[in-house]
Amino acid sequence: MEMGGMDVGGGIAGKLWNKFRSESVFVNYTPFFVCLAAGNLSADSFHHYISQHVHLLNAFAHAYELAEECADDDEDKKAIRNLRKYVQAKLKSHDSLVREWGFELPEERSLTNATVKYTDFLSATASGRIEGERVPGKLATPFEKTKVAAYTLGAIAPCMRLFAFINKEIQALLDPNDSTHIYKKWIDHYCSENFEAYAFRIEELLDTLSISLTGEELDVIEKLYHQSMRLEVDFFSSQPIIQEAVVPLSRTLDPAVGGELSIFCDFDLTCTAFDSSAILAEIAIITRPKADPDGSETQLARMSSADLRSTWDALSAQYTEEFEQCVESITTTETAETFSYEGLCEALEQFAHFEKAANSRVVQSGVLKGLNQEDIKRAGQRLILQDGCKGFIQKIMKNENLTAAIHVLSYCWCGDLIRSALSSGDVKALNVHSNELSCEDSTTTGEIIKKLESPMEKLQAFNNILNNRDKDGQHLTVYIGGSVGDLLCLLEADIGIVMGSSPTLRRLGEQFGISFVPLFSGLVAKQREVVEVGSSNWKRLSGTFYTVSSWDEIHAFILGSPS
Repeated sequence: MEMGGMDVGGGIAGKLWNKFRSESVFVNYTPFFVCLAAGNLSADSFHHYISQHVHLLNAFAHAYELAEECADDDEDKKAIRNLRKYVQAKLKSHDSLVREWGFELPEERSLTNATVKYTDFLSATASGRIEGERVPGKLATPFEKTKVAAYTLGAIAPCMRLFAFINKEIQALLDPNDSTHIYKKWIDHYCSENFEAYAFRIEELLDTLSISLTGEELDVIEKLYHQSMRLEVDFFSSQPIIQEAVVPLSRTLDPAVGGELSIFCDFDLTCTAFDSSAILAEIAIITRPKADPDGSETQLARMSSADLRSTWDALSAQYTEEFEQCVESITTTETAETFSYEGLCEALEQFAHFEKAANSRVVQSGVLKGLNQEDIKRAGQRLILQDGCKGFIQKIMKNENLTAAIHVLSYCWCGDLIRSALSSGDVKALNVHSNELSCEDSTTTGEIIKKLESPMEKLQAFNNILNNRDKDGQHLTVYIGGSVGDLLCLLEADIGIVMGSSPTLRRLGEQFGISFVPLFSGLVAKQREVVEVGSSNWKRLSGTFYTVSSWDEIHAFILGSPS
C-alpha cells in the first residue's frame, strides 16, 4: 500500500487513509494552499498560520504526554516518548526554522475558533473524553489505558499524513531549480524523509496499539480519524487571506454586481457510474407486462424477456463496434500542431451521424416499449451516482448566498430518470435538457422524442440557455463532462472540466490540439496569473481543459469546504 509517496503496511492506519484520502482535496484547494503553491501567499497570512500552528504543536506534545502515560507496554511508551520529543524539538527550533525559511517571526496571536476546536479535540481524546464512548472517569485497567492511547494516535495520525501528502502534491508542481519561490524551503521541509519517517512512525504505532481492540473500538478510531481530517480542513479553510484568490470560485463572484454562476454537466458517466441506456434497457427486460382483469394483454404488447435481452445485447455490441470504427477513422488523420476548432467540428459530424443512426435502431427494435414511468422514476432514485455528485448539486441549489443555476445536458433517452436521480423534494427544480421517451397513459411507446443527439445540438442548447439569461452583471460558466459529446460545450464554457479519464475523449482532443491540465495545477498557474497580471478573468485560452478524478475536487474548487 502506498500512502503519500511511501509504502506502508496494511494496518488500520493505511485503511483509514485510503478511506478518507479523497477529503484531502478540501485542504489542497483552500485559498491558503493554492496561494502558497503559487508562491504568492501574503507574508501576513503565512505569519498568521505559523502563530496558530505553534498552538497545534503544543497540543500534539500534550496529547503524546497523556498517551505515553496510558500505554502499558514499555516499547510503546518509548515510541510515544520519541514522538513527543520530535514535536518538542520542533517547538524549540521553531524560531530558527522560520528564519531559515526566510520569514520574520510572527507576533503572538490569539487562537482562532478553528484552532480552539482542534486543540480541544486532541486534549479531550487524549484524556479519554470521547463522544459516544464509555471510558471510565479513572482509567483503572491497563487495557482501558492502552485503548485511550490508541484513540489518541488515531486522532493525530491523519494530520501528519495529510500534511506530508499535500506538500508532496505541491512540490511536484515546482521547478526544483527555481530559487524564487518563497515557500519552497517550507514545502521541502515537510516533504523531507525526516518528516515522512515521523508520519510513518505514528501510523506504525497506531497499528500496533490497535491490534487487540474490538470491532466497536476500531470504529471509534475510525470516527476520531475522520473527525481529525474534518478539523484539519476547517483549520486551513479558516486561515485569513488578504489577497485575491481564485478559490473557491463561488466567492470570486460579486452579488453586488449581479454575479451569476451557470454550471452545466453531462449525466452518463459524469454523474453516474453506469450508462443510463443500459439501465433503461434493464428495466424493460426485468419488468413483465401485467395481464388485465379480463386476461387480455396490456395495451402495448412486448417481446419476451429473453428476446429483449438478446436484442439489446446485439444493439450494444453494434454500438460499441461502430463507435470504435468512428474513432479510428478520425484519429488516423494527421495530428494538429495547434488547436483546430474547424477540424474538430468536422470530425464530430461523423459522431453525430453515428449517434442518430444508433438511436434510430433502438426505436426500430422496440426494446423501449411498455416501460412504466413510475418504474423509471424508482430506478432513477436507486441509480448509483459518482461519489459526491448529488451532494454537490443539491448544495449549489440550496445555497441562498449564491446566484447559480445547474443545467444537465445529456444524450440520455429519459429526462425523468435524470430528475429522479439528482433531485430531492427540498430543493428547487433541476434544469434537465435531454431526450424523452414518448408515453401514452404513463407507458412508453418505444419512440424517443429526440432533442440532443450530437455535440452540435448540445452546444446549441448550451448557447440558447446563455442567450436567455440576464445580459447585465458578472457571469461565469462551468461545463463538466467526460465524453466525446461534451467536447464543444467544454470549449465554449469559461471553465471546461473533464471528469474521469475517458481515453477516447483524450485521444480525440489531443488529435485536434486540445491540452488536458490537472485542475489543481491549473489553479496554481491561474493564481500566479492573478498576481502577475492583476486579473482573474477566467476566459481561458481555447483548447485547454481541466481534469479531475472526483466530484469532491469540483466541490472544493467551486464551493470550498463542505462544512
